[in-house]
Amino acid sequence: MSEKSKVQFTDREALFYHSTIRPGKIEIIASKPMATQRDLSLAYSPGVAVPVQAIADDPATAYDYTAKGNLVAVISNGTAILGMGNLGALASKPVMEGKAVLFKRFADVDSIDIELASEDTDALIEAIAMMEPSFGGINLEDIKAPECFIIEQALRERMNIPVMHDDQHGTAIIAAAGLINACLITGRKLDEVKVVVNGAGASALACTSLIKSMGVRHENVLVCDTRGVIYPGRENVDQFKSAHAVMTDKRTLLEAIEGADVVLGLSAKGAITQDMVKRMAPEPIIFAMANPDPEITPPEAKAVRPDAIVATGRSDYPNQVNNVLGFPFIFRGALDVRATAINEEMKIAAATAIAELAREQVHEDVAAAYGGETQVFGRDYIIPAPFDPRLMEVVPMAVAKAAMESGVAQKPIEDFEAYRHQLKARLNPTTSVLTRVYDEVKANPKRVIFAEADNEVVLRAAIQYRDFGYGEPVLVGRTQVILDRMAELGVPNPESYHIENSMVSEHVAPMVEMLYERLKRRGFLKRDVQRMVNTDRNIFASGLLKLGAGDAMITGMTRPFAQSMKEVRRALDPAEGKLPFGIHMLVGKNHTVFMADTTINERPSAEELAVIATETAAVARKLGHEPRVAFLSYSTFGNPAGKWLDATREAIHILDQQQPDFEYEGELAPDAALNPKVMALYPFSRLTAPANVLIMPGLQSANISAKLLREIGGTTSIGPMLLGMEKPVQIVPMTALAPDVLTSAVLAAAGITG
Repeated sequence: MSEKSKVQFTDREALFYHSTIRPGKIEIIASKPMATQRDLSLAYSPGVAVPVQAIADDPATAYDYTAKGNLVAVISNGTAILGMGNLGALASKPVMEGKAVLFKRFADVDSIDIELASEDTDALIEAIAMMEPSFGGINLEDIKAPECFIIEQALRERMNIPVMHDDQHGTAIIAAAGLINACLITGRKLDEVKVVVNGAGASALACTSLIKSMGVRHENVLVCDTRGVIYPGRENVDQFKSAHAVMTDKRTLLEAIEGADVVLGLSAKGAITQDMVKRMAPEPIIFAMANPDPEITPPEAKAVRPDAIVATGRSDYPNQVNNVLGFPFIFRGALDVRATAINEEMKIAAATAIAELAREQVHEDVAAAYGGETQVFGRDYIIPAPFDPRLMEVVPMAVAKAAMESGVAQKPIEDFEAYRHQLKARLNPTTSVLTRVYDEVKANPKRVIFAEADNEVVLRAAIQYRDFGYGEPVLVGRTQVILDRMAELGVPNPESYHIENSMVSEHVAPMVEMLYERLKRRGFLKRDVQRMVNTDRNIFASGLLKLGAGDAMITGMTRPFAQSMKEVRRALDPAEGKLPFGIHMLVGKNHTVFMADTTINERPSAEELAVIATETAAVARKLGHEPRVAFLSYSTFGNPAGKWLDATREAIHILDQQQPDFEYEGELAPDAALNPKVMALYPFSRLTAPANVLIMPGLQSANISAKLLREIGGTTSIGPMLLGMEKPVQIVPMTALAPDVLTSAVLAAAGITG
């Protein structure tokens, strides 16, 4: 039986993703100013001659004057692409670009993909070895066994930088972390467990070697390939398999698995049967890591052995063995100490750190944003979530320490607490949590009403919303126009989409009655309401949301925010006890700033400013940030004096009485809230670091600031995000692109601003 993944998309959508905006997934940007002739003279001739001579005099200074120390080559010849086989070097490029993106996304490691068109082992070794001056590390990928073993070993011997074949060691490290915790839960010791490894490819043999290095006894591990158990003297066994041969009279996987404590599956779908699982020891540990379909699914295994601990490579089951938990952070630690290799000690340290992280408690607010419920260490949580931001701290630190202790670190770290802060500063937690929000919506799909679906940008976003598995879009617009545009976009089976046309919808009659009751004492006759429902897409879409025909709503592309909001309010009220307002989220490489209120309240009262601050701080925390709130002004603590400061000061007084669980201060000019040097002039300030929640004194300054920063600030702007309504509604800017609309739809579906 095969469980269908909840993460669904079409071939067309995958191709669109890789081709839109600009082809591929990576680009190169300059890290230094390039605006003037002087900049160019320093960057290239004649200024570049100075670091050239310095490196010639002392090669180690290449790490000081070039990007070498943060640059990894992702290299493949395409002989073992994913589970697709030998499709050639060029076909491997999308995968290698993806790996480069993951390096940057998870560990701020710059990476370049290199595809080599050769299956000659010696030629590959020579080509890669000659790249050592360019890179700080080499990540080998999708190279078939046994050549991958030979290539990696030869390069490790020849090169003085870290080299790792991730297909082998990445899976091994995460599986080992899971095994540590599974044994802890079941009261087993590594030197006592009996293990069966089903599969004898690169990943399987790497898993076998690593768990033995960690204490599992050689004689307690039986490795099986497609021909059965590997034992001394068996024919057609290469040197890499024969290293794990064990004297035994068992010859088949069924015989080997009898009484086993652990089975590590790195083979093929269905290779492990329920009968095999029944034969295992009590509380069996089953890692079924074949992708995309495991050797046995968790429901199948637990149907016959409810006491089993099961892990797979799939994100839609608990305990995902995902390489992204390891390789970015392992290279991060190795690069930061300029390690000459990635050795067994560093791999074991990474596995141990990952295992320990799974046993730590996550802050409740962050955990809620990660999946709607707090994950607790146990049988269904033995491996951390891939987007746990703490991975960036604990794994590189463990790897760096192991490199230092094992003698391969050329630049030891002197202050690990300072190093921890450097690691935290490298990444913006918003990106981690937002990605997890996307996954959560996939796991809990919602119906989102797209109020302007005959607009092409909105329609593209709605199609992506469905193709990516977030739920079902409800398309509001003219039926034939929507169908024709979907046909133009190459959408298969457009008729399968749910379209709501306000001229013929079954919801019109009850909607008119509902709205008439709301509006009849506000100057509207019933015919006026009927006309609005039939002709105004925002009123019709809001009515659909009010009547429960969808879970959330997106609009804004065809009219200004204020007009859209006015129309939405015809049908929808503020949530009970809530104040509607808007947040712009400004996301940079290493920081996120939340700015409010940027959309609705022209001159907030003190009470409203306090509410806006509290609610915005809650959103910041949901998105992975410990909120530090600054009430901004032209004045810093009364200098200069002015007549518009009373509301801000009173808001501070209100929070003083409420004693919220976040830092806050005001009134502050922007530099006193964001610039550490200026902040130091006010030692009595209650902010311990630059503010990340900015509460503006009025709509004019807030809206101008948000749009100004979006246009010239070098940050990504998300929003405005609307809070405080009885139903999730988001109003996007009229200039939004399809990805912006999609992001707003997912945030609305997730209730992140609710």
